[in-house]
Amino acid sequence: MDILAIAGSLRQGSYNRQLAEAAGAALGRLRPEAGFQLLAWDDVPLMNQDIEHPAPAAVARVRDEVKRADGLWLFSPEYNHAIPGTLKNLIDWLSRPVSEAEGQVLAGKPVALAGASIGMSGAAHAQEQLVGVLSFLDARIMNQPRLAIPHIATQAADGVLALDTSAPYLERQAQAFVRFIEREGR
Repeated sequence: MDILAIAGSLRQGSYNRQLAEAAGAALGRLRPEAGFQLLAWDDVPLMNQDIEHPAPAAVARVRDEVKRADGLWLFSPEYNHAIPGTLKNLIDWLSRPVSEAEGQVLAGKPVALAGASIGMSGAAHAQEQLVGVLSFLDARIMNQPRLAIPHIATQAADGVLALDTSAPYLERQAQAFVRFIEREGR
């Protein structure tokens, strides 16, 4: 089983990227047979139908990685109670048909949602928006458990995430997501 993680912030040291890395480590401890990769997508251009066909190389690469994955684990921050624009741009590219013969790559894909924010919502608003967008695109969303960590900076020192109180919840989500992917039979 191969899980592809997508950090919704492009910043290298972002809390959500660190959360994704912690998820990979937790998954490795709990289910060593499962593969885990963090998607590199900072080279994906802004969605523009003028350059859609043929797809830019970065878009084609990202689509291929999504297609190969058995499940997607999204780790999104929340900007102004919403999905970050860069993440929405990536989803817009993934929502477009690959070709006349091949549809978009998110249909039927198992997806887990996690996120952290420095505010009190823990990225729950962004997750609700992601549910709406991804459901429309026919992804299979694991609605329980979701992970939304508020005040994430309280679990970090000098910008480095420690996940003192949230680690058990992350591990629970990792176990649940593996079972969800197995059940969905991708």
